[in-house]
Amino acid sequence: MFKNKKIIKIYTQIIFVLIFLNSCVGSSSVGVFGSGVSVAFDPRTVGMQIDDSIMQKNLISRLTLAEKKYLLSISVKVLDGNIFLSGKVNEPEEKLKITKLAWETKGTRSVKSAITIKGETSFKSTAKDVLITSQIRTSLIFNKLIKATNYNIDTINGKTYIFGISMTNEEKKQVIKEAEEVYGVKKVIPSIILVENLSRNKS
Repeated sequence: MFKNKKIIKIYTQIIFVLIFLNSCVGSSSVGVFGSGVSVAFDPRTVGMQIDDSIMQKNLISRLTLAEKKYLLSISVKVLDGNIFLSGKVNEPEEKLKITKLAWETKGTRSVKSAITIKGETSFKSTAKDVLITSQIRTSLIFNKLIKATNYNIDTINGKTYIFGISMTNEEKKQVIKEAEEVYGVKKVIPSIILVENLSRNKS
């Protein structure tokens, strides 16, 4: 009975944190890049945002044609031609297939995958991952040196993947530091691009 109450308490905390984050971020954070980047803070040019949007929709369409289930099970985000994949699939071959389709997308500069195979993560582990991700998001929101809406975060089996744009190298360091300090994080795997390194900022 005590164990069940403890589990209920943990999930209540998770739900509370998620509701809190939704109220803090708000609808303004939904832009071309999805839930990870706010239109107000997005440092990409309009042309770059359009190119990324086209790439994202193109890849999602091709994934859906390959398997309709991917529309709901796989998340695709594109930033300056860099593709980030997350979600779960049934077989290792599916992960390879999705990665291949991503690389074949016109304009792709790199592909980062946080896709896992079903069965590799337990329900308990998934609950911990959700809590870790929520705690990291909260830390980023309250750090005044970080534009929290510029980052997408996924945690899988204690490994945290961060994808987004940093205005400065100091901000990038702060993001990684905040993630590493959250209890339960085993490893932080950043795919963070500095504004100065965006392709169209280069001569």
